[in-house]
Amino acid sequence: MSLKVGQICIVLIFALAASRTFAAELTADAINSAQPSKKTLSNEKPTPAGVRLQVLLDRAHFSPGEIDGKFGENAKKALRAYAEARQLPGSDDLTPEVRSALQADDRPVTATYTITGQDVAGPFLRKLPSKMEDMKGIPKLGFTSPREGLAEKFHMSEQLLAALNPGRHLDRAGETIVVVDTSSGSGAAPAKADRVEVDKVRQTVKLFDKSNALVGFYPATVGSEEKPSPSGTLKVTEVSRNPFYRYNPNYHFKGVHARKPFIIKPGPNNPVGTVWINLSAEGYGIHGTPWPGKISKAESHGCVRLTNWDAERVAASVAKGTPVAFVEGAS
Repeated sequence: MSLKVGQICIVLIFALAASRTFAAELTADAINSAQPSKKTLSNEKPTPAGVRLQVLLDRAHFSPGEIDGKFGENAKKALRAYAEARQLPGSDDLTPEVRSALQADDRPVTATYTITGQDVAGPFLRKLPSKMEDMKGIPKLGFTSPREGLAEKFHMSEQLLAALNPGRHLDRAGETIVVVDTSSGSGAAPAKADRVEVDKVRQTVKLFDKSNALVGFYPATVGSEEKPSPSGTLKVTEVSRNPFYRYNPNYHFKGVHARKPFIIKPGPNNPVGTVWINLSAEGYGIHGTPWPGKISKAESHGCVRLTNWDAERVAASVAKGTPVAFVEGAS
């Protein structure tokens, strides 16, 4: 079917109007007043209600992973875990009971932030190498842009950060921008974990306290067919922040052809991100990632991969000797 010039213009006008309407929806006021429900949440596109729900879950330490405004699988996982922790009916849909519990935190979920000189100082990588071997000579595995650093600072996707700040210069110190506010507000230290449970099937990490209460939840990437995660119960042996990454050729990682060991310098785009939680099996740990948007959507080299901010929260909750149980589809 062919369209005449006039018809094409009409189609383009409606498409442009729709895109402007959609962009206008993602404002601070729209997000703060949104009422998350089956009708206002979408897996296909970011919505104000999706942003608000993800922020409320993140504040409660039931992480949806990267906050992108979509009601995807990681947000649904967090919602089910939040309901479980409060002994409420669990569902992929937002039940009235869960909504009421979440919205007890009635603080605005957005805030303004003034970009600092440190945010834009760099140094920034022009591009993150796709091959691990190509990272070994880089002095610091920093961010690729101020935008990437700001997005990670506030647990957001770069796309959502840009959508909230049309026309703003995200690389300019002194610029005031809109961000999401994931702070707990209480100022209390993270709850201490008495044990950690890693679900290899559901791709999740759960933290339990001494009373066996679920106090933290994080979507994860857990192993792969090529290099599965371990089974049974291990223990935390060490927590390293801003770690060097040491590649051992005996690991035979897919896509890595180096025959000699090599070291990759620290930085948020280091292969293990900003923190490494070493476990009592050689070569295995819980760690961050350069690619927060791929959590639960890609494979790992046998370890437990979280967003950098979630790995840092887990690191703050565990200690040397904390047991880490690897399970398969535990209820």
